[in-house]
Amino acid sequence: MTIMQSLIAFTAAATVLTLTPGVDTAMVLRSATTGPRSAAFAALGIGLGCLIWGGAVSLGLGALLAASETAFMIVKWAGAAYLLYLGVGLLLKPRSALAVGSASTDGSAGEAFTRGLVTNLLNPKIGVFYITFLPQFIPTGVDPAGYSFLLAGVHVVLGTLWFAVLIAATVPLGRFLARPRVVKTMDRLTGGVFIAFGLKLALSRQG
Repeated sequence: MTIMQSLIAFTAAATVLTLTPGVDTAMVLRSATTGPRSAAFAALGIGLGCLIWGGAVSLGLGALLAASETAFMIVKWAGAAYLLYLGVGLLLKPRSALAVGSASTDGSAGEAFTRGLVTNLLNPKIGVFYITFLPQFIPTGVDPAGYSFLLAGVHVVLGTLWFAVLIAATVPLGRFLARPRVVKTMDRLTGGVFIAFGLKLALSRQG
């Protein structure tokens, strides 16, 4: 397999995975109710989290999660607890209105970035996914560490493009998404998604 064939095959496979709805998609859409800026910052946090995992896997740290049950369990339970914390909070205390004012907007964007970043960093499945998925697309004769990080970067770019499409689609719906009933509904739906993925992560196995 040549480098070009590898990139084409990986891009096709990663595109399918990117378009599959998950907790990242729910987080971006929920942040979009505050505005495209918050959604963009959430997407940036998610992308940075993936890049950090990609770098960790390239350096061999991701192998620790695949080999050590203790390390995997620690990160897994921390991630599950964080998702459940976010989910329960959204279910019990959904927003009734959107924050206004520049300070609130900045806070919302910063909080969205942090949620996206922390959620990805506390999901060991991303590290295990990279360490099991990326090697299948590494051609012979290339540096495995550098090339695997390149593939992780391609995955992040695809995710960023997909989130940009989602955010752009929500802009015309800004007034609708700002309605108090819609805000509450979105928060509760997102909370349910976070809880479901938190439970799924808690029940997941290392292999």
